[in-house]
Amino acid sequence: MEKCKILVVDDESRMRKLVRDFLVKKDFEVLEAGDGEEALDIFYATKDIALLILDVMMPKMDGWEVCREIRRESKVPIIMLTARGDERDELLGFELGVDEYIAKPFSPKILVARVEAILRRANICGNSDVLSAGGIEVNKASHIATIDGQSMELSYKEFELLTYFLENQGIALSREKILNSVWNYDYFGDARTIDTHVKKLRSKLGDKGEYIKTIWGMGYKFEV
Repeated sequence: MEKCKILVVDDESRMRKLVRDFLVKKDFEVLEAGDGEEALDIFYATKDIALLILDVMMPKMDGWEVCREIRRESKVPIIMLTARGDERDELLGFELGVDEYIAKPFSPKILVARVEAILRRANICGNSDVLSAGGIEVNKASHIATIDGQSMELSYKEFELLTYFLENQGIALSREKILNSVWNYDYFGDARTIDTHVKKLRSKLGDKGEYIKTIWGMGYKFEV
C-alpha cells in the first residue's frame, strides 16, 4: 500500500526537519516546501497529497494566501502552524476551512497525533470504519465494539464516546470538546454527563479502562 503523503510548508528548514522526522517514524511520506509559492507548485504537481501542515508567516506568500488558493480547488485537510496566539488568527483559520490550528512552540508528538486523528476522521489513508488500539476494536459501519475479540454491550452514546477516544488517541480532550463532538453543539446538558459516561465505559472496558486517563481540571485522554 502506498504511503500517505503529507506536505510540510515552513520557511525554517529546522522546523521542517523536526516535523518530517516524526511523521516518517509513523510511516508517512513527507514532501517539503520553504515558502507559499513552492507549496502551491508541489500541491498542484502532486495529486494525492493527503494533508498539509502550513506555517502562517512565510516569505513570498503567507499561509493564509496559500490556504485561500487551495480551498478554491480542494478540501484537503489543513493544519495551520503559527507563532501568534491571537484569537483573530484562529477564527480566520476556521473561516478559511482550516481543520486544526496549532500555535508554536508545540509538541511534535501531539502534532502527529492530530494528523492521524484528522486522517482517520476524513477516511483518508486506510479504512477508518475500523479503529483499534490495545485490544479494543470498533467497527463504525456495523456499530460493533469488541475487547480482545469479545463483543461489548455498549449504549449508543458509550459507543460514540469510545469511537471518539479511538479517533483522537494521545490528544488531551476537554469536557466541552467531547460534549460538542459526541453530543453535538445543540446539546444543552451539563459537562458532568461526560464523567458519568466515562465511568460506565471504563467499567465495561475492565482492565483496559485505564487507557482513558483523567486530566484534572480539563477532561480526558485515551492513551494505550
